[in-house]
Amino acid sequence: MPYLTANDGTRLHYTDEGTGKQVLCLAGLTRNGRDFDHVAPHLKGVRLIRPDYRGRALSDRADPATYTIPQEAADAVALLDHLGIDRAAVLGTSRGGLISMWLARTARDRLSGVALNDIGPEIATEGLAVISGYLGRNPVQRTWEEAARARATHWTGFHGVPHERWLAEVMNHYDETPDGLVIRYDPRLRDAVFGGGVQPSPDLWPLFDKLAGLPLALIRGETSDLLSRATAAEMVRRRPDMLFAEVPGRGHVPFLDEPVALDVLHRWLEMIP
Repeated sequence: MPYLTANDGTRLHYTDEGTGKQVLCLAGLTRNGRDFDHVAPHLKGVRLIRPDYRGRALSDRADPATYTIPQEAADAVALLDHLGIDRAAVLGTSRGGLISMWLARTARDRLSGVALNDIGPEIATEGLAVISGYLGRNPVQRTWEEAARARATHWTGFHGVPHERWLAEVMNHYDETPDGLVIRYDPRLRDAVFGGGVQPSPDLWPLFDKLAGLPLALIRGETSDLLSRATAAEMVRRRPDMLFAEVPGRGHVPFLDEPVALDVLHRWLEMIP
């Protein structure tokens, strides 16, 4: 399996598949490169580069003090260097979108475009409360099957999701063991994010504004509790050229293979040099 060794010795796993326009796929907070399994088959003529952040999935666990957006952005640049890629478009889901905006501030010359999946410069408190409830904790369900059925029941913002999709999701997020399900990331991530308690989000609008001039797309789940309609509307106001779609029957986050999401992504890719 392909690995990159970061400057601090942490081994970082990634996949690099396909040929064509180079797209760096950055996953959500507790997720990993397989977060993009559902959309990957629909992105033809694209080289998809999918890292696992430090402390997640197949990457090494590290000092939790390094589980930060600036460090994860630096790891992303190191991966581009490792692969000999000067510039790449970034498809960022949730945390990955925040990393994308940080890259626009610190390494803008490495970006050829950004697509944000259900994330913006303001994070709704309702969504933060949900994250605080599960981050760093194993689920109460003991099997993948139980967890998949629980999602179908309790994730009320999602509609029309087949059981097989929920099963694929939980199989990616948890390991099934004789003692129950275990999260596939370092539980100390909770301390890195909420160690001092849930804090108000900093002002990220200056980072969003750093995306000026780049091909930009935004996909929002219709019932998202992390990206409010008001924040999405302000993003559209500031970037009227930004491609935008709201995915019906989806909360945080869309799977990205929904028709309206694919339409935006395909049009966005056409804009990438």
